[in-house]
Amino acid sequence: MAQALRPNTAGSLFATDDRAHPVQDALTAVTLVLGAVAFITAMFHSLHLLSSWAGLVGIFTGAYGQWISETTRERFGLILGLGASAIGFFLGMAHGGLFGGLW
Repeated sequence: MAQALRPNTAGSLFATDDRAHPVQDALTAVTLVLGAVAFITAMFHSLHLLSSWAGLVGIFTGAYGQWISETTRERFGLILGLGASAIGFFLGMAHGGLFGGLW
């Protein structure tokens, strides 16, 4: 009967500590947005400045978020954002880099 005493965590998506983490959730959201921007803009050669800078900032925010994350939900979102940021960053670097065409 141990199952009857477990807390209901079905709606929490592995946030099992039942506490709010506003800083970690904000870093997760920022990393996911920057990763999406970097990944989408990396498909266009003329947007290499945006994709490389968004990817670089997304990598740093995701790395710091991983360092202070406390739940599996936060880490899952951060890994998705980090992967998209890294792909966008590397493709942006291949298309012209952080300062390509400005100097």
